[in-house]
Formats: sequence, structure tokens, C-alpha cells
Amino acid sequence: MSRTIFVTTALPYANGSFHIGHIMEYIQADIWVRSMRMAGHTVHFVGADDAHGAPIMLKAEAEGISPQELVARYAAERPRYLDGFQIKFDHWHSTDSPENVELSQDIYKSLKAAGFISSRNVEQFYDPVKGMFLPDRYIKGECPTCHAKDQYGDSCESCGAVYAPTDLIEPYSTLTKAKPVLKSSEHFFFKLSDPRCVQFLQEWTTGTNRRGQKRLQSEVLAKTREWLGTSEDGAEANLNDWDISRDAPYFGIEIPDAPGKYFYVWLDAPVGYLASFKAYCNKQGLDFDALLDPNGDTEQVHFIGKDIVYFHALFWPAMLKFSGRKTPDGLHVHGFITVSGEKMSKSRGTGISPIRYLEIGMNPEWLRYYIAAKLNSHVEDIDFNPDDFVARVNSDLIGKYVNIASRAANFISKFFDGQLGYAGDVTALASDISAATEQVRADFEAREYGRAIRRLMAYADTVNQAFDAAQPWVLAKGITPDDERRVQLQDICSRALAGFKALTVMLTPVLPGLTDRVARELFEDESPYRWQDATTLPTRIQKFKHLMQRVEPAMLDELFEPPAPEVPTPGGEAIAEIIDFKDFAKVDLRIARIEACEAVEGSDKLLRLTLDAGEGRLRQVFSGIKSAYKPEDLVGKLTVLVANLAPRKMRFGVSEGMVLAASHADEASHPGIYILEPWPGAQPGMRVS
Repeated sequence: MSRTIFVTTALPYANGSFHIGHIMEYIQADIWVRSMRMAGHTVHFVGADDAHGAPIMLKAEAEGISPQELVARYAAERPRYLDGFQIKFDHWHSTDSPENVELSQDIYKSLKAAGFISSRNVEQFYDPVKGMFLPDRYIKGECPTCHAKDQYGDSCESCGAVYAPTDLIEPYSTLTKAKPVLKSSEHFFFKLSDPRCVQFLQEWTTGTNRRGQKRLQSEVLAKTREWLGTSEDGAEANLNDWDISRDAPYFGIEIPDAPGKYFYVWLDAPVGYLASFKAYCNKQGLDFDALLDPNGDTEQVHFIGKDIVYFHALFWPAMLKFSGRKTPDGLHVHGFITVSGEKMSKSRGTGISPIRYLEIGMNPEWLRYYIAAKLNSHVEDIDFNPDDFVARVNSDLIGKYVNIASRAANFISKFFDGQLGYAGDVTALASDISAATEQVRADFEAREYGRAIRRLMAYADTVNQAFDAAQPWVLAKGITPDDERRVQLQDICSRALAGFKALTVMLTPVLPGLTDRVARELFEDESPYRWQDATTLPTRIQKFKHLMQRVEPAMLDELFEPPAPEVPTPGGEAIAEIIDFKDFAKVDLRIARIEACEAVEGSDKLLRLTLDAGEGRLRQVFSGIKSAYKPEDLVGKLTVLVANLAPRKMRFGVSEGMVLAASHADEASHPGIYILEPWPGAQPGMRVS
């Protein structure tokens, strides 16, 4: 039975470019959407920029532009990322839109009419110089627990204590350095603690959707139990009313009948899902209200990260319910992505830049496949391991999948002019394909992507093993036009290509670009494939064309290799953001002697340095200075080492620090890299301060 599904991903905050976490989530959702469409379901897939809030307002002000200009700048980047990784939203919108203003204000009015909005005066820190109330993250001071300096207004990074901004000792505004003053202001609250709200959330979080499926994963349900308690009447619930207002100046949506008051960004951001869908419906001539009728058949599904569960599992469904709107049918929550077991960090070389991935020519479908192979339906972090990435992509996609077609197609083209032929009954072949395809389809629908990949690669193994066991290359030796072996050779290769086509169908949600080429160029089929196409055995092929390049390990080194250091150009590049002395003191700079140096085979940029930093041992450091220095010219020289930088695993070994070098940001006009060389008299191990 055909279904209609409205799908969204979390809205990226429009004060920065996409990072790899965004791309992972969008790939996960895109695979699911494509799979459901292959099954004949109607899926509306929309996204939007989260465009409001104090951070955007303040960043725009610092750059001397309007918030709208800042948002537009990042919005202009989005297609490059989305198209680059073959992520196909039906529509991309913005929360700073007429549709979002209308819907947010309507939802607020409905909640107020139903008795779910209250107001009271709240005392907050106010910056008398800036003339605005300060969000917690714009206040710093001395931790009241451990007395560490320069801690944020909500928690201490030194001891982990959590507190109110008013608990800070000697607080100051990070915007002006002024001492904030306490000032009272009326705030509006969504009454999340209302018994009606608690009862609804108890039922919604533990219940099932119209298809009898749990709305929440077990891990998410367990988290909601911490907030809601376990009693049906909500007696143990620990829910506070939600502050949904902010005072001017603020970049956001004005609260009706409350001059100078704006919706807190987390109220209008999820409404942006509906606003984007409404804009899409208006463009397509669809009935938005009918599609999202609370009693209608449309399913509403959100893909989000585990860090925003509180908003999506409590506030969002409650807001929708008590404003008379449709509530979500499911939250699909995922974990974070790490690199070689570590959190993403650009400075440590463990961050993946999606745009750099594309710029250096890496195939986006490699990443789509690798992420799919790691994902499942649980809230688990996934790890990007460079060595595993190379091995898995090359082994699975080249060694197993593409290998079938590259071998079998050549025999068919050479001996049979592209015509396939099957000897005997093909019922068993079609049955095997049907069973394998149905299992993979069900796995994708259940978001068990890793299991789907394992199943289809097991099927690829079966196809390859049957082909190898039949040894068609032996049959083809000395074969003549009237040789009886021709029937057998054609059958072996045709069955392998039938298996290859089935695998192509199974991989379509993950590798849409590659499978489109296979469908059109090899089998002359319509694209994209649907699931039922797997059991339609191919009868003819075109000449095989190269399908996919292998991953070269050097590509991963280039992906993770840090960019050349930036220094002011003669034209006057802006100095970086001011830091405190305490931040600078965290960097341990040491004098080191270069005991040995050699070029790194397979890298155009790297030299391997062996350094003595006065520790009684030698360190290995890789540095991208090969274009500027011959290895023998560096041996015996002193340099400056960042000694406490976390070790970074590379294909060639572990790099234990970083040597300092200077260069112009505009390398094209001012080429040259210069390592720092201390004056004579400095000794290995001396600290640079």
C-alpha cells in the first residue's frame, strides 16, 4: 500500500558552513527517502536554514553586514555541498521567511488560547554598554566552585560545575568586557509542566504511530523517562516551563501583541519544517493543510542528532498537539561521527571538511557508501577510520561489485554481441534475487543500513564465487562459433550480470549516480530503479565502461593534511580573534633538533622529521614543507615544535606534534614556506614563551 511521508532533517544554523556531521545526517535521510520512493511511496523531503538568534545577529554586526546578508552568504553555499554529495531535497527554505512568521505566530496564538502560555518577570544579566540582555554564553567570570577564571555563564570547563550566570564571581560581558547588571524583564513561557502536557507526552513518547511502530528508539525513550518519570499521571515528571521569549535587540520573529519581544530561536526553528513544506506545497500546487491534517494519512518523520532530542521529543510534539496540529510519527535519532575514535578537531587534524573532500577529487559515493555501512537504527556514534575507509571501499565496491560486471560483460560483448542468454530454468535465479532484494529493502526501511550492506555484499560474494567456480575464461579458450560450450559460457556470464543488476538495484539508494550510469549505459534501463526491477532479468548489455576509481591512500593524507600556516600578507591580512593569555599558555612550544629527515614516499608534500625535544627519546613528525626544503639541508638544525599537540595517525605513521612554519596566505603571489629556526645557543627541550 502506497504511503505519503513528510521527511525533514535538523536545520543547520546559518552562521557557518556545513560540517561532516550535517553531511552524515543528510546522507542518512537521503538514503531512506530514495529507498522509500523505490518502493512506490510518495515522499516530500524538505530542509531549511535556521536563520534567527543572537549569534547570527552579533556575528553579522561584527562583520558590518545585516543578519539577512550573513544568512544569504551561507545559504548560497548549500547547493555546492548538497549537489556534491548527491543529497536531493525537494525544497530548501529559511526560517526567516513569511511562511515561518505566519506559522510561528499562529501556533503561538493557538497555544495561548488553549491556556499553555504564561508570563512572569525574570531577572537577567544586561550589558549596559551593548544595551541588550546577555545569553549565558556571552557572559564569563570566575567559577563559583573551583575559581577558575574566564568560565562561561552556564558551566565551568575546568571542573564541570553547572550554575546560573548570576553565580559567577566578577562576571563580565564577552561583547564589551563591561560588568553586567541585573535587570528585570517580562518573559513568556510555554507551560510544559501543565498536567495535560505531561499526560500527552507520557502517551506520545511510549506509544506507536498509525503503522504500529514505536515513535521513539529505545535509547531515546529511555532518555525521555528521565525527564518524564515512569508514572502514568506524571507525578514524577521533572519538566520546567520553557522560556520562549527574548528581548530586543534580537534577530527573530516578533511575538504578537508584545512589542519588543521575539520568539526564542528554538520555538520558530522546528516550525521551519512546516514553513519549508508549505512553501514547497505552494510551489507544487499541493494542499498543505490537507497533507498535514492531524487525522490524515501523511506520516511525519524527522532525522535528528542525539544532542537535540529534548527539543524534538518534548517541546515540538507538545507545541504541535496543543496548537491543534499533526504530531510527528517518528524521530530517527543518530549519534555523532568521530575520526579514528576521536572527536572532530580541525586543529588536531581529525576533522573532515566536506568541501575539501570534494575539492581534492574524492568520489562522494565512496563516503555515502562508507557512512551507510556504519549506520544502524540505534543512537550510536560512527567512526571514520582512514585505513578502513580505503579497504572497505576498494574491497566492496571495486573488488566485489564492479568486478562482476567488468569480467562478465567482456565475455558477452566479445562472443555474443551484447546478447544475454540463460540455459534452462531461471526460476531459482529470480527467486534468489527476489529474496535477497526484499531483505535489503526491509533493512533500508528499518534504517539498518549496515545490515543491508552486509547482506548485499554477501550476495555479491555468492555471484563472484559462482562465476569463479564456473571458470568462464577456461571455456572461452579456443571457442568457435558452433562450439557447444558457447551456451554454457553465455549462461554463466548472463547469470552473473543478472546478479550484478540486482546488486545495482539494491545499491541505488546509496550510490544514485553510479547506479544511474549502470542502468542507462550498460543495461539501457530507465533510471532510477525501483525495487521490483531487480527480478527483471537483463537480456542485453552495451559495451562495459569503467565505473569507479579505486581510493588511493594518498588522497586520505591530502584530506587530513592541515593547510599551510597563514600569516599577514603585505596587503595586511586581518589579525585573528583575540585570545586570553591562559589560552596561549596551553600551547607548549619547545626547541627541537632535527636529527634526521627524509621524503615520504607517496606524498608530494610531506617530509618525515625525527626530532629531539630534550625528552630522552626521539619524536616523528610529518610536515608539509617538501616543496621548500631538501631533507639533507634540515638535518642538525634547530626548530620550534608544538609539543603537546595530540598525536595524529596518518597512513605513513603517527605524527607526534607540529613544527612551526611561516608562509603568506596568498601563496600564488607570495610563494615560500619558512620553518622557524632559533638563534644559536638554544637547546633541545627549552620552552618557548
